[in-house]
Amino acid sequence: MTALLEVADHLPPGRVPIEELAGDFGLTPMQVRIFRRYHRLGEVARDPHGSLLDLLRGAAAGLDALRGREHRVRYVLHARTFPTVVPYPHDPVRELCRELGLDRATVFAVGHHACASGLLAIDVAGRLLAADADPDGLALVLAGEKAFTPEAGMVPDTSFFGEGAAACLVSPTGDRDRVLSYAADIRGEFDTEEPERALEFQRIYADALAAAVLAAVGRAGLTMDAIGVILPHNVNSVAWHQVCRILGYPRERVVLDNVATVGHVFCADNLVNYRTARQRGLLRPGEPYVMAAAGAGRGATFAAMVLQH
Repeated sequence: MTALLEVADHLPPGRVPIEELAGDFGLTPMQVRIFRRYHRLGEVARDPHGSLLDLLRGAAAGLDALRGREHRVRYVLHARTFPTVVPYPHDPVRELCRELGLDRATVFAVGHHACASGLLAIDVAGRLLAADADPDGLALVLAGEKAFTPEAGMVPDTSFFGEGAAACLVSPTGDRDRVLSYAADIRGEFDTEEPERALEFQRIYADALAAAVLAAVGRAGLTMDAIGVILPHNVNSVAWHQVCRILGYPRERVVLDNVATVGHVFCADNLVNYRTARQRGLLRPGEPYVMAAAGAGRGATFAAMVLQH
């Protein structure tokens, strides 16, 4: 059964209050107040002098379990919100692999689920390792991007992207953080520029994300009562309050610590929040927990994964 051997993250120290970003996105003072008071957003992580390679390198440096096991890494997957994350011909993921000595790994990007691509990457990594039937094989999942274009800086009416990264070493077997199930609801009807569809997406958002969580929990043979915590994507707090209300799940058991202080770290949110949950002692041995995310862009994806710590 797929397991997370180790998770690491890297959040640069720089923070920018959302008021300072208003001019970049043409936001009115009222819109900024709504972001701060209603969505509970405050500041976002920024690394103005650092590159994507710096972010990914910082996350991978925290993987103590990788040292001495580089030769066992079969796959390196970069989970992406956006198809293009650096200008051509830069290739920070391959450059990082050279630095780390991962010369035996197949390197590729995983996308098309937008901000839910991080969960997809873990699922794909597990499937590839299982197909290889090599108990010593490993996969490295990377997530994190630069907010280097206006589109990559803000989710309209919803959130601001924060710069940071996460790295996760995936094993085909393991005793801790085992993947019990994964569910993804891919909604192609939202692949349109029609304003009516955007409003429809907002309308069904909480219900669809809650349904994905319930689907994953059901596939794991569990009920929500068994779920210790939810590690969310960091779009905003109010969206998760709505999801909790639908699920009948206590909102205080959703790890929202990083929403107001870091922002929406692209596909890395769930892993960043995993680290926060570990630091706060929220993950108990043997207890199941949920990672969940929604991605919107060309279409929409609502995804959830159940793991056992």
